Order: sequence, then C-alpha cells, then structure tokens
Amino acid sequence: MDIKELYQLYLQHPCITTDSRDCPEGSIFLALKGESFDGNKFAEAALEKGCAYAIVDDPGIAKEQQSGDHSGQFILVDDCLQTFKDLAREHRRQFDIPVIGITGTNGKTTTKELIAAVLSQKYNVLYTQGNFNNDVGVPKTLFRLTKEHEIAVIEMGASHPGDIKTLAETAEPTCGLITNVGRAHLQGFGSFEGVIKTKCELYDFLRTQEDALIFLNADNEYLIDQIGEDEDIWISPYSTDPENQYTCISGEITANDPFLKFRWREPLMTLEEEGRSTKWHKVQTQLVGSYNIDNLLAAIAVGINFGVDRKKICAALEDYVPSNNRSQMTVTKNNRLIVDAYNANPSSMTAALENFQMIQADHKMVILGDMRELGDASVEEHQHVIDYLKKMDLEDVWLVGDEFAKTNCDFRKFHDVEEVKTAITSQSPEGKTILIKGSNGTKLFQLPELL
Repeated sequence: MDIKELYQLYLQHPCITTDSRDCPEGSIFLALKGESFDGNKFAEAALEKGCAYAIVDDPGIAKEQQSGDHSGQFILVDDCLQTFKDLAREHRRQFDIPVIGITGTNGKTTTKELIAAVLSQKYNVLYTQGNFNNDVGVPKTLFRLTKEHEIAVIEMGASHPGDIKTLAETAEPTCGLITNVGRAHLQGFGSFEGVIKTKCELYDFLRTQEDALIFLNADNEYLIDQIGEDEDIWISPYSTDPENQYTCISGEITANDPFLKFRWREPLMTLEEEGRSTKWHKVQTQLVGSYNIDNLLAAIAVGINFGVDRKKICAALEDYVPSNNRSQMTVTKNNRLIVDAYNANPSSMTAALENFQMIQADHKMVILGDMRELGDASVEEHQHVIDYLKKMDLEDVWLVGDEFAKTNCDFRKFHDVEEVKTAITSQSPEGKTILIKGSNGTKLFQLPELL
C-alpha cells in the first residue's frame, strides 16, 4: 500500500494506537520501536485484543503471519515511524486551516499554551497537549484534527540537527514562531551554531510555502540575522525595545513581584495609519518571571493577526494559570515556592536566577538541579551558574546532581533528589522564598509537596 491507500484504510478505522495495552476495537496498531522495546513483537497481541490491522516493519514477523490466524491483517512497511509521520501529514492535508508551528530553546510550551488561550477566544483550536512535541507526539497531535477545528498550534521540539525540518515537513505549518535560541542540548547539536541552524529549519520550511507568516522575536539578534532582508515572507514582529515601537507590537514590564504585570500596544505605524488611539493595554498575569514577557507578546502578535478582540486577548492572558511546573508560584503552609522544574539549560537557568534576584523577599533559597545534555560544555556552564550564585543575596543554596558536584564552590551539594528529600524532612525549611529549577531528569518536581 502507498500512503494514500493506507489513509483510506485509516478512514475506515480512524484510530491508530501505538500501545498494545490500549487497543480499541477496530483500531489500527502501529508498531513503533524505541531503545528498550520493539512494537513488532506485540503486533499479534494487539490484533487479538481487537485491532483490525497491524502495521509492522519487521519482514520476519509479517511472513510468519501469512498463513496464521491473522492472515491479511498485517501490513508491512519499510519504516513504521516514517509511515506514522506520512499518514499524519496526509491527515493534516485534509484540513485547509492555519497551522502555527512553534519551536525555540526556551518558552515554547508556555508560548503554545498562551497562544492557544488567546486564539480560543475566537476559534476552535487544536493544540499540542503536554509536551507531545517530538516525531511521535506531533503525528499524534495531528491525528486529533477534526472538521470542527478552525486553527492548529503545533509545538516542535528538537535535540539533534534535522529534527525541526522533519517535524515541519510532517505538520506543514502555514506560519511559525521561534521563541528564542539558547545553549541547550549542545551534546546533540554539537554547538550553539547547530542550535540556531536547527531551530531555524522552521523558517527554511516556511520560505517554501506561499503566503507564509513568521511571528518574529525582534529582540533576538540571532533570529533577526536568520531573517535578514528576506522579502519573500510575511513578518509580524514583537519587541520590548522602545526603539522598535514604531514597527513592532511592543510591550514593557510594569511590575514583577512576583507575578508579571506588563502593558502592550500595537505598532505606532499601524495605529497612526488606522487613526486609532496609541493607548497601552494593561495586563496582570499569573506567571512568575520577567522572561515571560516575550512569550506573552508572541501570543498577542498571533492573536492580533487572527483578529482576536484586544480586550479578549488581555483577558485570556490574565486568566492563564500555569500548571506544568513552568513559571509557577506555589504558596504552602511553610514557604513560598517558585517552581520552574520541568527543564533547564544555561539560558533558562540564567533567566530564572536574574528574575529571582529582582523579587523582593527575605530568606531566599534556591534548589537547583543539573542541566542535562550539555556535552563537553557541561562543566563550564555549571560553573558559570555557580559564579552567578556567588553574587546573589541568598540564605541557602542546594545543588543537586553529578554535574553540579564537579563545580568549585562551598554550596551544599546532593547526589540526587532522594538526598534532598531526606534533608527537607530533617530540617523542615520554613518562612523562605524558594526557587526550584532543574532539568526534568533531576526530578525536582517531587519537592514542592514536601516544602
């Protein structure tokens, strides 16, 4: 079968499962492989549980079943993952709707959530759930598209060169947004230049599309350089630089203690042309972190482009409450916690510490976990964090993980989160404002319930 024939089969059985433990009656099982599993080995079991067909890429298993109980139910392909992506692209092509692709080193999930909140004021929006932003998650998101959806917001993650190219070719976005570029996943990308090149694969794809649009963070010099003087693509810029107010959606922070409050307005050039007031729109958010201003302005830029009422944009941003261990404020009976423990890299760690420094509070404490996947740059980057911490006014600094263990400092160090839990149980920190930040693998997200 070619992809179009396979898609016709999918229309007859419009449910694809990649988990042999979850096999709805009449669904199609697709045998994906991972580091520790091979879905081909579970294909027969999936059919016995109710799947109508099993797509496999192991010729031996397919041959074994030619005369078995499930003869005719096995479909052999060259590569199940590629087939999954090709089928998802074919499904996406059935819908003539705007598709917004989002990537970036930091803030892409929060930006995706904010954009979805803003667009939902006017449209039925499909958007990436959780962190389903890789070559399995993106197809799963696309298969959730239905005729009821009017617009889609697809998050795209990357840890190796070519990842964004592949995901863009699967989702085929009509417009896109790179939140920023920073020093993350250096082990996979090889260098910071590799990070920039990979993230900007989204721009490269959009350049091949007619009437594509880029929402541009005009404060990021690396993204500006990638756009250059390209006149073949539409640009909708946003910025916090006062000098960019004439041509960009602009914003400025008015308070940040601890929740971010800001104001924004459309480009002065646009306001003058349309004879509208240049007044500012004021927004009180429930987000912690001055670095979120870029994410908020991105959502505004998208909302304005798609005709969402200005007051509704502000309301959506004010109502958004983070719930994914990103930029969260949690007040317990003992402490005030700033939880940003989903991920960490040098740029996001620096931003979190700079923001924490600005917050007015007594008895400040930080619990920081290792920044993963930095390769040869890991020791240097972790020492940079230490050097910054030494300049801060902090009562306690707890460092978690093998990479921080290699740094030169007198701060308290822990092998893993279990040692931290033991220390919390015995010492019971109270009356503190605590920043919790680290890569997801350090599992610091387990700490708030103990503090």
